[in-house]
Amino acid sequence: MKKIDLTQGKVFSVLVALALPIMASSVLQLTYNLVDMLLVGRLGSDAVASIGTSSFLIGVANAIQACIVISTGILVSHAIGRKDEEEQSKYLSTGFRLNLLFGLFFALFVIWIGKPFISFLNVQNEWVKLQGYAYLVVSSPMLIFSFFNFWYTRVFNSFGQNKMALKISAIGVVLNIMLDPLFIYTFKLGVLGAGLATLIANVVMTLCFYIKSKQLFQLDLTAKYGVSTYLKMIRLGLPMSSQRLLFTLVSIFLAKMITSFGTEAIAAQKIGLQIESITYMVIGGLNGAIASFVGQNYGAKNFNRIKEGVRVAIIIGLLYALLTTVLFLVFPKSLARYFVTDRQTIEITANYLQIVGLTQVFMAIEIIFNGAFVGLGMPKIPATISIVFTAARIPMAWLFTQWMGVNGIWLSISVSMVLKGILAAYVYYKKGKEGIMDVAAI
Repeated sequence: MKKIDLTQGKVFSVLVALALPIMASSVLQLTYNLVDMLLVGRLGSDAVASIGTSSFLIGVANAIQACIVISTGILVSHAIGRKDEEEQSKYLSTGFRLNLLFGLFFALFVIWIGKPFISFLNVQNEWVKLQGYAYLVVSSPMLIFSFFNFWYTRVFNSFGQNKMALKISAIGVVLNIMLDPLFIYTFKLGVLGAGLATLIANVVMTLCFYIKSKQLFQLDLTAKYGVSTYLKMIRLGLPMSSQRLLFTLVSIFLAKMITSFGTEAIAAQKIGLQIESITYMVIGGLNGAIASFVGQNYGAKNFNRIKEGVRVAIIIGLLYALLTTVLFLVFPKSLARYFVTDRQTIEITANYLQIVGLTQVFMAIEIIFNGAFVGLGMPKIPATISIVFTAARIPMAWLFTQWMGVNGIWLSISVSMVLKGILAAYVYYKKGKEGIMDVAAI
Protein backbone atom coordinates (compact mmCIF):
# COMPACT_ATOMS: atom_id res chain seq x y z
CA MET A 1 0.00 0.00 0.00
CA LYS A 2 1.04 3.59 -0.57
CA LYS A 3 -0.23 6.95 0.57
CA ILE A 4 -2.63 8.71 -1.80
CA ASP A 5 -2.02 12.36 -2.72
CA LEU A 6 -5.24 14.33 -2.13
CA THR A 7 -3.69 17.57 -3.37
CA GLN A 8 -3.89 16.56 -7.04
CA GLY A 9 -6.71 15.72 -9.47
CA LYS A 10 -10.27 16.98 -9.95
CA VAL A 11 -11.73 18.06 -6.64
CA PHE A 12 -15.11 16.37 -7.10
CA SER A 13 -13.58 13.07 -8.23
CA VAL A 14 -10.95 13.01 -5.49
CA LEU A 15 -13.41 13.93 -2.73
CA VAL A 16 -16.04 11.44 -3.86
CA ALA A 17 -13.40 8.69 -4.18
CA LEU A 18 -12.23 9.58 -0.68
CA ALA A 19 -15.70 9.90 0.84
CA LEU A 20 -17.37 6.82 -0.64
CA PRO A 21 -15.24 4.23 1.22
CA ILE A 22 -15.67 6.15 4.50
CA MET A 23 -19.41 6.48 3.91
CA ALA A 24 -19.62 2.81 2.93
CA SER A 25 -17.80 1.94 6.16
CA SER A 26 -20.34 4.05 8.05
CA VAL A 27 -23.18 2.26 6.26
CA LEU A 28 -21.67 -1.09 7.26
CA GLN A 29 -21.47 0.01 10.88
CA LEU A 30 -24.99 1.40 10.61
CA THR A 31 -26.19 -1.94 9.23
CA TYR A 32 -24.65 -3.74 12.18
CA ASN A 33 -26.14 -1.29 14.69
CA LEU A 34 -29.60 -1.71 13.19
CA VAL A 35 -29.36 -5.50 12.99
CA ASP A 36 -28.04 -5.62 16.56
CA MET A 37 -30.89 -3.42 17.78
CA LEU A 38 -33.39 -5.53 15.84
CA LEU A 39 -32.10 -8.73 17.48
CA VAL A 40 -31.95 -7.22 20.97
CA GLY A 41 -35.32 -5.56 20.42
CA ARG A 42 -36.90 -8.97 20.01
CA LEU A 43 -35.92 -9.64 23.62
CA GLY A 44 -38.18 -6.76 24.68
CA SER A 45 -38.01 -3.09 25.68
CA ASP A 46 -36.16 -3.94 28.92
CA ALA A 47 -33.28 -5.49 26.97
CA VAL A 48 -33.00 -2.41 24.76
CA ALA A 49 -33.11 -0.18 27.85
CA SER A 50 -30.29 -2.14 29.53
CA ILE A 51 -27.95 -1.53 26.60
CA GLY A 52 -29.17 2.05 26.35
CA THR A 53 -28.22 2.83 29.97
CA SER A 54 -24.74 1.26 29.73
CA SER A 55 -23.94 2.74 26.31
CA PHE A 56 -23.73 6.24 27.79
CA LEU A 57 -20.65 5.32 29.84
CA ILE A 58 -19.01 3.74 26.78
CA GLY A 59 -19.80 6.99 24.98
CA VAL A 60 -17.87 8.94 27.64
CA ALA A 61 -14.80 6.77 27.05
CA ASN A 62 -15.06 7.13 23.26
CA ALA A 63 -15.45 10.91 23.56
CA ILE A 64 -12.27 11.31 25.60
CA GLN A 65 -10.30 8.92 23.36
CA ALA A 66 -11.34 11.01 20.35
CA CYS A 67 -8.73 13.52 21.54
CA ILE A 68 -5.97 11.17 20.31
CA VAL A 69 -7.78 10.11 17.12
CA ILE A 70 -8.43 13.70 16.02
CA SER A 71 -4.97 15.06 16.84
CA THR A 72 -3.21 12.15 15.13
CA GLY A 73 -5.36 12.64 12.02
CA ILE A 74 -4.66 16.38 11.84
CA LEU A 75 -0.91 16.21 12.44
CA VAL A 76 -0.30 13.20 10.20
CA SER A 77 -2.32 14.61 7.29
CA HIS A 78 -0.51 17.96 7.55
CA ALA A 79 2.87 16.14 7.61
CA ILE A 80 1.85 14.13 4.53
CA GLY A 81 0.85 17.33 2.72
CA ARG A 82 4.25 18.84 3.56
CA LYS A 83 5.94 15.51 2.67
CA ASP A 84 7.65 15.51 6.07
CA GLU A 85 8.41 11.84 6.85
CA GLU A 86 10.07 12.57 10.20
CA GLU A 87 7.08 14.46 11.60
CA GLN A 88 4.75 11.80 10.24
CA SER A 89 6.61 9.04 12.09
CA LYS A 90 6.77 11.06 15.31
CA TYR A 91 3.04 11.71 15.54
CA LEU A 92 2.10 8.17 14.53
CA SER A 93 4.28 6.67 17.27
CA THR A 94 3.16 9.19 19.88
CA GLY A 95 -0.50 8.72 19.00
CA PHE A 96 -0.18 4.93 19.24
CA ARG A 97 1.28 5.12 22.74
CA LEU A 98 -1.34 7.56 24.00
CA ASN A 99 -4.12 5.47 22.49
CA LEU A 100 -2.91 2.34 24.27
CA LEU A 101 -2.67 4.19 27.58
CA PHE A 102 -6.20 5.59 27.24
CA GLY A 103 -7.58 2.16 26.30
CA LEU A 104 -6.11 0.39 29.33
CA PHE A 105 -7.33 3.11 31.68
CA PHE A 106 -10.93 3.12 30.44
CA ALA A 107 -11.14 -0.68 30.34
CA LEU A 108 -10.71 -0.59 34.13
CA PHE A 109 -12.66 2.64 34.64
CA VAL A 110 -16.00 1.42 33.21
CA ILE A 111 -15.95 -1.65 35.48
CA TRP A 112 -15.19 0.44 38.55
CA ILE A 113 -17.75 3.17 37.91
CA GLY A 114 -20.41 1.03 36.16
CA LYS A 115 -22.76 0.24 39.05
CA PRO A 116 -22.74 3.75 40.58
CA PHE A 117 -23.33 5.20 37.12
CA ILE A 118 -26.41 3.05 36.42
CA SER A 119 -27.74 3.89 39.89
CA PHE A 120 -27.26 7.60 39.10
CA LEU A 121 -29.59 7.24 36.12
CA ASN A 122 -32.31 6.26 38.61
CA VAL A 123 -33.37 3.16 36.66
CA GLN A 124 -36.14 1.47 38.63
CA ASN A 125 -36.12 -1.91 36.86
CA GLU A 126 -33.64 -4.24 38.66
CA TRP A 127 -33.28 -6.57 35.65
CA VAL A 128 -32.33 -3.62 33.44
CA LYS A 129 -29.72 -2.50 35.99
CA LEU A 130 -28.21 -6.00 36.26
CA GLN A 131 -28.03 -6.58 32.52
CA GLY A 132 -26.73 -3.08 31.89
CA TYR A 133 -23.76 -3.68 34.19
CA ALA A 134 -23.11 -7.13 32.68
CA TYR A 135 -22.95 -5.48 29.26
CA LEU A 136 -20.43 -2.96 30.61
CA VAL A 137 -18.19 -5.70 32.02
CA VAL A 138 -18.03 -7.42 28.62
CA SER A 139 -17.54 -4.08 26.87
CA SER A 140 -14.59 -2.99 29.04
CA PRO A 141 -11.88 -5.05 27.23
CA MET A 142 -13.62 -4.26 23.95
CA LEU A 143 -12.77 -0.57 24.49
CA ILE A 144 -9.04 -1.25 24.06
CA PHE A 145 -9.60 -2.75 20.64
CA SER A 146 -12.32 -0.35 19.51
CA PHE A 147 -10.03 2.56 20.45
CA PHE A 148 -7.38 1.21 18.10
CA ASN A 149 -9.93 0.58 15.36
CA PHE A 150 -11.02 4.24 15.52
CA TRP A 151 -7.38 5.34 15.56
CA TYR A 152 -6.27 3.13 12.67
CA THR A 153 -9.30 4.17 10.59
CA ARG A 154 -8.45 7.87 11.01
CA VAL A 155 -4.77 7.25 10.21
CA PHE A 156 -5.60 5.20 7.10
CA ASN A 157 -7.91 8.01 5.98
CA SER A 158 -5.09 10.54 6.44
CA PHE A 159 -3.01 8.46 4.04
CA GLY A 160 -5.95 8.35 1.62
CA GLN A 161 -6.27 4.58 2.17
CA ASN A 162 -10.00 4.62 2.79
CA LYS A 163 -10.68 1.47 0.79
CA MET A 164 -8.47 -0.69 3.01
CA ALA A 165 -10.15 0.75 6.12
CA LEU A 166 -13.49 -0.10 4.52
CA LYS A 167 -12.48 -3.70 3.86
CA ILE A 168 -11.37 -4.22 7.45
CA SER A 169 -14.54 -2.59 8.78
CA ALA A 170 -16.56 -4.92 6.55
CA ILE A 171 -14.83 -7.93 8.09
CA GLY A 172 -15.72 -6.73 11.58
CA VAL A 173 -19.33 -5.89 10.76
CA VAL A 174 -20.04 -9.15 8.94
CA LEU A 175 -18.46 -11.15 11.75
CA ASN A 176 -20.49 -9.24 14.33
CA ILE A 177 -23.74 -9.83 12.45
CA MET A 178 -22.95 -13.56 12.21
CA LEU A 179 -22.08 -13.90 15.90
CA ASP A 180 -24.99 -11.84 17.29
CA PRO A 181 -27.81 -14.36 16.71
CA LEU A 182 -25.50 -17.21 17.72
CA PHE A 183 -24.66 -15.71 21.10
CA ILE A 184 -27.98 -13.97 21.78
CA TYR A 185 -30.35 -16.82 20.85
CA THR A 186 -28.49 -20.10 20.24
CA PHE A 187 -26.33 -19.82 23.38
CA LYS A 188 -29.18 -17.94 25.11
CA LEU A 189 -26.86 -15.22 26.45
CA GLY A 190 -29.22 -12.36 25.61
CA VAL A 191 -27.78 -8.88 26.15
CA LEU A 192 -24.47 -10.39 27.31
CA GLY A 193 -24.22 -12.23 23.98
CA ALA A 194 -24.50 -8.99 22.05
CA GLY A 195 -21.54 -7.62 24.02
CA LEU A 196 -19.43 -10.74 23.43
CA ALA A 197 -20.08 -10.65 19.68
CA THR A 198 -18.96 -7.02 19.54
CA LEU A 199 -15.81 -7.81 21.55
CA ILE A 200 -14.72 -10.63 19.22
CA ALA A 201 -15.38 -8.56 16.10
CA ASN A 202 -13.30 -5.67 17.43
CA VAL A 203 -10.38 -7.95 18.30
CA VAL A 204 -10.34 -9.34 14.75
CA MET A 205 -10.51 -5.84 13.23
CA THR A 206 -7.58 -4.61 15.33
CA LEU A 207 -5.43 -7.55 14.21
CA CYS A 208 -6.28 -6.84 10.57
CA PHE A 209 -5.47 -3.14 10.93
CA TYR A 210 -2.15 -3.90 12.61
CA ILE A 211 -1.07 -6.33 9.88
CA LYS A 212 -2.06 -4.03 7.02
CA SER A 213 -0.58 -0.92 8.64
CA LYS A 214 2.91 -2.38 8.28
CA GLN A 215 2.56 -1.98 4.51
CA LEU A 216 1.70 1.70 4.93
CA PHE A 217 3.92 2.97 7.76
CA GLN A 218 6.27 1.76 10.47
CA LEU A 219 5.76 2.59 14.13
CA ASP A 220 8.96 3.43 15.98
CA LEU A 221 7.95 2.62 19.54
CA THR A 222 11.55 2.76 20.77
CA ALA A 223 12.01 6.42 19.82
CA LYS A 224 11.86 8.90 22.68
CA TYR A 225 9.88 12.11 22.33
CA GLY A 226 9.64 14.98 24.75
CA VAL A 227 6.64 15.65 26.96
CA SER A 228 5.88 18.65 24.75
CA THR A 229 5.02 16.32 21.83
CA TYR A 230 2.46 14.43 23.89
CA LEU A 231 1.01 17.64 25.29
CA LYS A 232 0.75 19.11 21.79
CA MET A 233 -1.34 16.16 20.64
CA ILE A 234 -3.59 16.32 23.67
CA ARG A 235 -4.06 20.11 23.38
CA LEU A 236 -4.89 19.86 19.68
CA GLY A 237 -7.47 17.12 20.11
CA LEU A 238 -8.88 18.37 23.40
CA PRO A 239 -11.43 20.89 22.02
CA MET A 240 -13.21 18.34 19.81
CA SER A 241 -12.87 15.68 22.49
CA SER A 242 -14.41 18.08 25.01
CA GLN A 243 -17.25 18.69 22.58
CA ARG A 244 -17.97 14.97 22.30
CA LEU A 245 -17.62 14.48 26.03
CA LEU A 246 -20.06 17.28 26.76
CA PHE A 247 -22.46 15.83 24.19
CA THR A 248 -22.34 12.50 26.02
CA LEU A 249 -22.68 14.09 29.46
CA VAL A 250 -25.68 16.11 28.30
CA SER A 251 -27.16 12.90 26.88
CA ILE A 252 -26.69 11.29 30.31
CA PHE A 253 -28.57 14.10 32.07
CA LEU A 254 -31.29 13.94 29.43
CA ALA A 255 -31.44 10.16 29.96
CA LYS A 256 -31.98 10.80 33.65
CA MET A 257 -34.96 12.98 32.67
CA ILE A 258 -36.18 10.31 30.27
CA THR A 259 -36.17 7.58 32.95
CA SER A 260 -38.95 9.47 34.75
CA PHE A 261 -41.18 8.64 31.75
CA GLY A 262 -40.58 4.86 32.06
CA THR A 263 -38.60 2.04 30.51
CA GLU A 264 -40.45 2.48 27.21
CA ALA A 265 -39.10 6.03 26.88
CA ILE A 266 -35.51 4.83 27.50
CA ALA A 267 -35.92 2.13 24.86
CA ALA A 268 -37.52 4.60 22.43
CA GLN A 269 -34.56 6.97 22.72
CA LYS A 270 -32.09 4.14 22.04
CA ILE A 271 -34.06 2.92 19.02
CA GLY A 272 -34.61 6.47 17.76
CA LEU A 273 -30.89 7.21 17.93
CA GLN A 274 -30.07 4.04 16.00
CA ILE A 275 -32.56 4.95 13.27
CA GLU A 276 -31.35 8.55 13.18
CA SER A 277 -27.82 7.23 12.67
CA ILE A 278 -28.94 6.64 9.08
CA THR A 279 -28.17 10.34 8.73
CA TYR A 280 -25.31 11.14 11.07
CA MET A 281 -23.16 8.06 10.45
CA VAL A 282 -23.21 8.51 6.67
CA ILE A 283 -22.67 12.27 6.91
CA GLY A 284 -19.93 11.44 9.41
CA GLY A 285 -18.20 9.71 6.49
CA LEU A 286 -18.18 13.05 4.69
CA ASN A 287 -16.79 14.62 7.85
CA GLY A 288 -13.84 12.21 7.82
CA ALA A 289 -13.28 12.68 4.10
CA ILE A 290 -13.32 16.47 4.19
CA ALA A 291 -11.03 16.52 7.26
CA SER A 292 -8.40 14.41 5.45
CA PHE A 293 -8.87 16.33 2.18
CA VAL A 294 -8.58 19.73 3.84
CA GLY A 295 -5.69 18.55 6.02
CA GLN A 296 -3.45 17.48 3.13
CA ASN A 297 -4.35 20.51 1.02
CA TYR A 298 -3.78 22.86 3.94
CA GLY A 299 -0.32 21.36 4.41
CA ALA A 300 0.30 21.88 0.68
CA LYS A 301 -1.24 25.42 0.81
CA ASN A 302 -3.85 24.64 -1.85
CA PHE A 303 -6.45 27.01 -0.42
CA ASN A 304 -8.78 27.35 -3.42
CA ARG A 305 -8.91 23.57 -3.58
CA ILE A 306 -10.03 23.49 0.05
CA LYS A 307 -12.94 25.86 -0.66
CA GLU A 308 -14.08 23.80 -3.63
CA GLY A 309 -13.88 20.57 -1.62
CA VAL A 310 -16.03 21.97 1.19
CA ARG A 311 -18.62 23.23 -1.33
CA VAL A 312 -18.89 19.79 -2.94
CA ALA A 313 -19.21 18.07 0.45
CA ILE A 314 -22.00 20.44 1.53
CA ILE A 315 -24.02 19.75 -1.64
CA ILE A 316 -23.71 15.97 -1.20
CA GLY A 317 -24.57 16.21 2.49
CA LEU A 318 -27.65 18.38 1.98
CA LEU A 319 -29.09 16.08 -0.69
CA TYR A 320 -28.68 13.03 1.51
CA ALA A 321 -30.07 14.75 4.62
CA LEU A 322 -33.18 15.78 2.69
CA LEU A 323 -33.82 12.13 1.81
CA THR A 324 -33.59 10.99 5.44
CA THR A 325 -35.82 13.90 6.51
CA VAL A 326 -38.58 12.61 4.23
CA LEU A 327 -38.04 9.07 5.53
CA PHE A 328 -38.36 10.08 9.19
CA LEU A 329 -41.39 12.31 8.64
CA VAL A 330 -43.38 9.93 6.43
CA PHE A 331 -42.59 6.48 7.87
CA PRO A 332 -41.76 6.94 11.60
CA LYS A 333 -43.99 4.17 12.99
CA SER A 334 -43.05 1.71 10.25
CA LEU A 335 -39.38 2.22 11.09
CA ALA A 336 -39.99 1.77 14.83
CA ARG A 337 -41.92 -1.48 14.30
CA TYR A 338 -38.85 -3.14 12.82
CA PHE A 339 -37.17 -2.98 16.24
CA VAL A 340 -39.86 -3.39 18.87
CA THR A 341 -43.46 -4.61 19.19
CA ASP A 342 -44.53 -2.65 22.28
CA ARG A 343 -47.11 -0.08 21.15
CA GLN A 344 -46.12 2.63 23.63
CA THR A 345 -42.44 2.34 22.69
CA ILE A 346 -43.36 2.55 19.00
CA GLU A 347 -45.42 5.69 19.61
CA ILE A 348 -42.64 7.45 21.55
CA THR A 349 -40.04 6.44 18.95
CA ALA A 350 -42.23 7.77 16.12
CA ASN A 351 -42.58 11.12 17.89
CA TYR A 352 -38.80 11.27 18.31
CA LEU A 353 -38.19 10.63 14.61
CA GLN A 354 -40.70 13.22 13.46
CA ILE A 355 -39.35 15.94 15.74
CA VAL A 356 -35.64 15.40 14.98
CA GLY A 357 -36.45 14.64 11.35
CA LEU A 358 -37.16 18.32 10.76
CA THR A 359 -33.55 19.26 11.53
CA GLN A 360 -31.44 16.64 9.72
CA VAL A 361 -30.25 19.20 7.16
CA PHE A 362 -28.84 21.45 9.91
CA MET A 363 -27.09 18.49 11.51
CA ALA A 364 -25.46 17.64 8.17
CA ILE A 365 -24.24 21.23 7.77
CA GLU A 366 -22.69 21.22 11.23
CA ILE A 367 -20.94 17.84 10.77
CA ILE A 368 -19.37 18.79 7.42
CA PHE A 369 -18.13 22.20 8.56
CA ASN A 370 -16.73 20.53 11.68
CA GLY A 371 -14.63 18.31 9.41
CA ALA A 372 -13.40 21.36 7.50
CA PHE A 373 -12.35 23.16 10.69
CA VAL A 374 -10.58 20.04 11.98
CA GLY A 375 -8.70 19.69 8.68
CA LEU A 376 -7.60 23.32 8.99
CA GLY A 377 -6.23 22.57 12.46
CA MET A 378 -8.88 24.78 14.10
CA PRO A 379 -10.90 22.33 16.24
CA LYS A 380 -11.66 24.98 18.88
CA ILE A 381 -14.24 26.65 16.64
CA PRO A 382 -16.65 23.72 16.16
CA ALA A 383 -15.97 22.59 19.73
CA THR A 384 -17.05 25.95 21.15
CA ILE A 385 -20.21 26.05 19.02
CA SER A 386 -21.14 22.51 20.02
CA ILE A 387 -20.38 22.96 23.72
CA VAL A 388 -22.55 26.06 24.06
CA PHE A 389 -25.62 24.77 22.23
CA THR A 390 -25.39 21.16 23.34
CA ALA A 391 -25.30 22.31 26.98
CA ALA A 392 -28.36 24.46 26.24
CA ARG A 393 -30.35 21.26 25.67
CA ILE A 394 -30.67 20.68 29.41
CA PRO A 395 -32.52 23.91 30.35
CA MET A 396 -34.50 23.76 27.11
CA ALA A 397 -35.51 20.15 27.84
CA TRP A 398 -36.59 21.08 31.36
CA LEU A 399 -38.67 23.95 30.02
CA PHE A 400 -40.25 22.07 27.10
CA THR A 401 -41.15 18.97 29.16
CA GLN A 402 -43.35 21.15 31.36
CA TRP A 403 -45.92 21.32 28.55
CA MET A 404 -44.85 18.59 26.06
CA GLY A 405 -43.78 15.71 28.29
CA VAL A 406 -40.97 13.52 26.90
CA ASN A 407 -41.44 15.11 23.45
CA GLY A 408 -40.00 18.29 24.97
CA ILE A 409 -36.65 16.51 25.27
CA TRP A 410 -36.71 15.62 21.58
CA LEU A 411 -37.60 19.25 20.77
CA SER A 412 -34.61 20.55 22.75
CA ILE A 413 -32.33 18.33 20.64
CA SER A 414 -33.83 19.66 17.41
CA VAL A 415 -33.58 23.33 18.40
CA SER A 416 -29.91 22.93 19.32
CA MET A 417 -29.16 21.22 15.99
CA VAL A 418 -30.67 24.13 14.06
CA LEU A 419 -28.62 26.68 16.01
CA LYS A 420 -25.36 24.72 15.66
CA GLY A 421 -25.78 24.23 11.92
CA ILE A 422 -26.51 27.90 11.23
CA LEU A 423 -23.64 29.17 13.39
CA ALA A 424 -21.08 26.68 11.98
CA ALA A 425 -21.87 27.83 8.43
CA TYR A 426 -21.77 31.50 9.44
CA VAL A 427 -18.38 31.21 11.18
CA TYR A 428 -16.83 29.25 8.29
CA TYR A 429 -17.79 31.82 5.68
CA LYS A 430 -16.88 34.69 8.00
CA LYS A 431 -13.42 33.20 8.54
CA GLY A 432 -13.08 32.73 4.78
CA LYS A 433 -13.70 36.44 4.21
CA GLU A 434 -11.15 37.26 6.91
CA GLY A 435 -8.50 35.36 4.93
CA ILE A 436 -8.12 32.25 7.07
CA MET A 437 -7.37 30.24 3.91
CA ASP A 438 -5.00 32.74 2.34
CA VAL A 439 -1.25 32.18 2.25
CA ALA A 440 -0.76 35.21 4.50
CA ALA A 441 -2.87 33.55 7.19
CA ILE A 442 -0.57 30.53 7.57
